[in-house]
Amino acid sequence: MKEQMCKQCATGTYSLGTGVRIDEWDELPPGFANMATNLVSEDMNFDSVENCTMSKWVPMGDYIASNRDECTATLVYAVSLKQSGTVSFEYFYPDPNIYFEFYIQNDQCQAADVDSRWMKVTENEWQTNSVQLNRGNNVLYWKTTAFSVKAKLPKPVLLRNIMITGVAYTSECFPCNPGTYASNPGTSVCSICPRNTFTSKGATGCQECSKEQYSEKRIFRKMASSSCYIKIKPCNTDGQTQRMYKWTEPKICSEDTEGAVKLPASGTKTPCPPCNPGYFQINSSVCEPCPYGSYSNGSVCTKCPAGTEPILGLEYKWWNVLPSDMETSILNVEKDEYEKTGGWVVAEDHIFSGAGSSDRDYIILTLNIAGFRPPQSITQVSENREIGQLSFVFEMLCTEACELYFMVGMDGRSGGVVESWVGQQDKQPYHYIIQRNSSVSFTWAFQRTSQHGTERRFSGDIAKIYSVNVTNVMDGVSSYCLPCALGSSDSSSLCTSCPPGNYIDKASSSCFECPVNTYLESHRPYGKQACVSCGPGTKSNQVHSLCYNDCKFIYKHDNRTFRYDFSALKNATSYSSAASFTPKGLKYYREFQIGLCGNKGTKLATCIDNVTDIRISGADSKTVTSFICQATIVSSEVMGYKTVVSSQPVSLADQLLGVSIQTVLNNITSPEKIFPRGNNVLRDVIFFYRSTETTQVCSTGRATTIRMRCDPLKVGSGVISAPSKCPEGTCDGCTFHFLWESAEACPLCTEMDFHEIASACIHGIQKTTYVWQQPKLCKDGITLPEETVGICTTMDFWLKVGIALGICAALLLIVITCYFWKKNQKLEYKYSKLVINANMKESELPAADSCAIMEGEDAEDDLIFLSKKTLFGKIKSFTSKAHRTSDGFDSVPLKPSSQGITDMDL
Repeated sequence: MKEQMCKQCATGTYSLGTGVRIDEWDELPPGFANMATNLVSEDMNFDSVENCTMSKWVPMGDYIASNRDECTATLVYAVSLKQSGTVSFEYFYPDPNIYFEFYIQNDQCQAADVDSRWMKVTENEWQTNSVQLNRGNNVLYWKTTAFSVKAKLPKPVLLRNIMITGVAYTSECFPCNPGTYASNPGTSVCSICPRNTFTSKGATGCQECSKEQYSEKRIFRKMASSSCYIKIKPCNTDGQTQRMYKWTEPKICSEDTEGAVKLPASGTKTPCPPCNPGYFQINSSVCEPCPYGSYSNGSVCTKCPAGTEPILGLEYKWWNVLPSDMETSILNVEKDEYEKTGGWVVAEDHIFSGAGSSDRDYIILTLNIAGFRPPQSITQVSENREIGQLSFVFEMLCTEACELYFMVGMDGRSGGVVESWVGQQDKQPYHYIIQRNSSVSFTWAFQRTSQHGTERRFSGDIAKIYSVNVTNVMDGVSSYCLPCALGSSDSSSLCTSCPPGNYIDKASSSCFECPVNTYLESHRPYGKQACVSCGPGTKSNQVHSLCYNDCKFIYKHDNRTFRYDFSALKNATSYSSAASFTPKGLKYYREFQIGLCGNKGTKLATCIDNVTDIRISGADSKTVTSFICQATIVSSEVMGYKTVVSSQPVSLADQLLGVSIQTVLNNITSPEKIFPRGNNVLRDVIFFYRSTETTQVCSTGRATTIRMRCDPLKVGSGVISAPSKCPEGTCDGCTFHFLWESAEACPLCTEMDFHEIASACIHGIQKTTYVWQQPKLCKDGITLPEETVGICTTMDFWLKVGIALGICAALLLIVITCYFWKKNQKLEYKYSKLVINANMKESELPAADSCAIMEGEDAEDDLIFLSKKTLFGKIKSFTSKAHRTSDGFDSVPLKPSSQGITDMDL
């Protein structure tokens, strides 16, 4: 200002001219404001919210780190530009559980026009963002809000190297950062030191490491002040190796103090360990892969016998040198990008995590696979296929909360975390199934601590990997051979692939198709036992690669057949759990996508991870496709964006095991008590699923059951619910249970679901109507029969007929009675006469016992009695006939008097 002219910066310093660079974060630089506010969420059910005073951006030396909780932390910087310029910064944004946005406002609080204010997740690398600035006052905002329903806090967002152009002038020069230098005056950019050299701050040149040491090229300050490491010599031409020791620089300990550990002497020469399976040793020091068609246990290659083929893969269990398809590096979160030296160190029977520059370094090991070579039967099927499998054995020796991450990337893209382990871990195996044939990178990253600090307190914490095994690797090696299917007679000694769904008979080396409703479980199907029966309610596809359900189910109970058709429910359906809140009040809930039976094995449910990508036009969101998947949904209004925000997608059902009315299938139990049926007499139909993805808690993978319950009142897709005691669907994190109530879950109607009602007979016509049993617990199936009309007779008609028949029967009975009474009288008379005749003397004529009947009188006339007769007597007299003698006269018995004189009874 005094001389009104520009001066060149001295050596060891640099200047940006009309710009300013902010790359030192030992404390908050001048001009920055650091604020934190409580999160305001709808439907807040808490009386108080945790204070957010301490939830701010924290300076960490080379960068500034964001908060890691549900508070909103805002970093603000105001700058006045004399001309249009730019602002650029580098950021490290590895965890999608933090919402990170950057935007600009002028002094009237009007937002600048930018493509997107939401930053994209950077996976495991730093990204640069640049935005145009207008002339005048500009206010820059970096805002973060963390969200995680897990016990582990998310990784913070890191910010560094903020550079702004268009300011008025530059009044000072800045020293070069460690690892860089400026040998000439008047420079705007410091040069980077080459490999095996180092510098301190403001250096004009680089210093070389000693012969026993080396260093990597570094970019940012405090990284290369004296970062040199030990060396381990590989095998020599004599087949021997030797380990050498040197203090890690910078040396922050004293070996002369009493009780200090002395530096061990260089190790003696020892024989190199053998080669890994599938390799053989040449020149006593180098291991080479065996050619195709042969196998090896690590010594010499042997040709596979006739009728067999090599099983390709990679198996590493001896660690003399780092395999050619592996690479190791260090990611220093605080100070640098990737460093290509250091990292994991081979140690004969294992490989372990190296020291790094700080306890917060990520020690990274990556295995790159170009592709896989699965059996032909697998490549032709798109669902439930196992292309290959990776397994490794590891151990963690830690005093604090160290962490080992296992990540998988596809087609050159950075991979997400598949599984992680925290703290001390015993020696244990882990398996990962590959279901997509593409180039894959498997990455192990070890971090001793996530806490910031300059002291090396956990340098003794290490992770060890003892073995790594990958199957079906393209261009892999073989450690054994197995029988194969032989070709035609012209080439009977050459192996060929069996058609899809065929197993290999070991005795004949021929291919045979699996039976109906079985699937091939293994990749190398030897013998009929490789064909596994499908679960209940499922059937196999044409190529016997999987079993599926066509949304139909049949079972018999109490001599009745129940038929179900769930086709109306086969499309993906969503279910959301009740809202939950984090300790600071952030509302979230679980969303489940359910594709009940899929489409002949094709999974239909999809869950999306779009925490940040949904805000970026054209960005691809991460998806998980399964029969059932789960995602975490955060209230979008909290983040100021009116789109549903979905994160942490997880597959809960990769395979449909079966459909049954039983409560147990393949060691998966769906207890009756978690969903009481009440008065519902129908059995629930249960779908059983399993996920192939294993976790530290769920060693056998996750399992899911869905109970289909008939409820005629819940039309359409019905209602899905979770157990009342476990509102998120699971109580242990491994087994999920759901109840699906719908009218579409009722069985098809049959003749047993309706009855007939006959109406009264009116005018000789009667109607019969058919109605459903109530409550109606069926759908579709047969329809109700039409109403029928028939001819009938009324009650009056039959009453008349009955009375007439009764009268006729009565008259007939009277006539018959009279007839037989008369006959009886005649018999009685004859009997009396015989008795009288029997008392007379022999040859005497009987005395007259009646008055003679005069000539002309009718012998059949009835006697007329003087005495008055009753009606019955008259009838009796009328029906009684006089007994006629043999001479033609009728006689009437005379009643003797008491004096022995007979008086004629007139």
